[in-house]
Amino acid sequence: MSGMSSTDLTGKVIVISGAASGIGRETAIQVAARGAMVSICDVQSSLLDETVDLIAQNGGTVMGTCVDVRERKSVEAWIRRTVETFGKLDGAANIAGVAGADTGVAGIADLDDADWALVFDVNVKGLMHCLRTQVPNMNERGGSIVNMSSLWGSRGWPRQYAYNASKHAINGITRCAARELGPRNIRVNAVAPGKIETPMSPTTDSEETLAELIPLGRKGTALEVAETVAFLLCDASAYISSAVIGVDGGRLS
Repeated sequence: MSGMSSTDLTGKVIVISGAASGIGRETAIQVAARGAMVSICDVQSSLLDETVDLIAQNGGTVMGTCVDVRERKSVEAWIRRTVETFGKLDGAANIAGVAGADTGVAGIADLDDADWALVFDVNVKGLMHCLRTQVPNMNERGGSIVNMSSLWGSRGWPRQYAYNASKHAINGITRCAARELGPRNIRVNAVAPGKIETPMSPTTDSEETLAELIPLGRKGTALEVAETVAFLLCDASAYISSAVIGVDGGRLS
């Protein structure tokens, strides 16, 4: 039997936020490699340009836009430009996020108001700005949206208040949106990475510590998370919605 694989994204238009580095960059590369036309954004313009160049050098179709997801008008302009350029929108990977300076450091009594606000403005309000703009522009035949959660969206840990709470919120938003948008054939899922080697989370644990924490005994890679996102964007995952899929080496088991 000939024809495209159900994991192929050829002809689809996908927007990806937070694409300047780490999981976002790798997701943009993998989605473009599967044939999608990608419109990527980030607030870090020089690093975003590097991602654009990497994709273009490999023959991908890509457009980059400097966007601060905290600003709804900035997000709206990005999505409007995407649809004007490519003619439609088939999917989204909402990956932009921050950990905050207090994460892993500050206890309840020492939390900084500005840091708390930053984490929620980017991780939660920024996600809602993306969703509220993406959904009205989504292909009439349906689409797929993937939000970036975390292992910490399903459990608690000392001194991680803003980050953990923001990821719990993302899980809730994902499930609410999946319920609402299912009748339009728009699937909404989240990916929840555990310990992943990225610029936001460099290795600090020993091999012994990793083996104790994680059944698979190692940190994951941005590529392993990106491939999960790409799967959720493609037709092979057509009956998956409202899921929060862990990419954590079995840590939550």
